[in-house]
Amino acid sequence: MQQTRGFTLIELMVVIAIVAILAAVAIPAYNEQVRKGRRAEAFRSVGQLQLDLERWRAENPSYACPTSPCTTAGYPTLPLSDYYTIAISSATAGNYTITATPKGVQAGDRCGTLTATRQNKPAWGTPACNQ
Repeated sequence: MQQTRGFTLIELMVVIAIVAILAAVAIPAYNEQVRKGRRAEAFRSVGQLQLDLERWRAENPSYACPTSPCTTAGYPTLPLSDYYTIAISSATAGNYTITATPKGVQAGDRCGTLTATRQNKPAWGTPACNQ
């Protein structure tokens, strides 16, 4: 009797099914970790912008830029990000609001927009993301 070597079609299909199940679990988990890393970058950028605005206010009478569009030397520059649009949406003599809105591949993020004010640290639009 001749002995054959190799895999049967059934064995091959079982292996493919196992790999597909593992991929179905691993890929979404990986994508969520990537989005989480991008959120951390946005949080850090907004926090740094808050510090820069406080430094500006320590030497000037207002959080607002005195010229529009802002060309004043020393005024904090907005951080650039491929995944978030970071903006100072309102700046007055006594207050400011900074927002980081997801864009591009980050646009469908479950945490939404990051917002920070003079009185509050940065917080996500979805409360579960602020833990």
